[in-house]
Amino acid sequence: MNAGPQPWKGAFDQMMGHSLASLSRTPKPRAIVECGSFSKPNNGCTDERQDALGISVFLEDRASYDKAVTEFRGRVPAFIYIASDGTLPEAPPGSGIDTRAEIIKYWQGQSTFMDGLTQETCRDFTHTGYGLSAISHFAETTRIQGQDLYPKISERLRHALGMHAKYQLGAAVPSSLCGGTPHLGLGPITEVGFNALNNRMGIAMTNTQRLTEQQRPAGTNVLFVAWETLTHAANSN
Repeated sequence: MNAGPQPWKGAFDQMMGHSLASLSRTPKPRAIVECGSFSKPNNGCTDERQDALGISVFLEDRASYDKAVTEFRGRVPAFIYIASDGTLPEAPPGSGIDTRAEIIKYWQGQSTFMDGLTQETCRDFTHTGYGLSAISHFAETTRIQGQDLYPKISERLRHALGMHAKYQLGAAVPSSLCGGTPHLGLGPITEVGFNALNNRMGIAMTNTQRLTEQQRPAGTNVLFVAWETLTHAANSN
């Protein structure tokens, strides 16, 4: 089978050579998942990641879907900071975090807030990427379901993708950001958000575009991203 020109063909070939694409693969659903730090113990951690993405939609469970949307609306502003939030980021709903000291501690000790900073930026870019990927995929899923949440998160997502792409590409890091030494490693997580914001909504994203194109074809990390070049590169639908 020919998936067309590059980079889509390369992404298709990567997917077809992976065990997750095997027609003989059998899902492993679990009633209870117990997942420890670094997946120790791993009582369903891997199975859940591989078999349970978008389960509310798959099961047509409206109550679960609505609950997830409500949580998403509250958590995105608590994960990505933009200047219009004020001097401090918003706290996660129901967390009890409400003082400056508590917020700074929650934000990995970061006390200077800038457009696009995330709650995990100063933890490392890898986990930050997981969060940005999850936000993009969630918004993409709801859009397909007829509930487009991108307009509500576009400003935060574009700043977050752009800021992290900038430093991942090698820009000098100011001392006000993670003490000047963030742990890089953003990973191939930009395709979905970049396509939605740049290709569909027409938002210029120079650094994100450069990093996205540099990382193509994006494969899978077997955690939260999978062959996004194949599914979303230049996808206007």
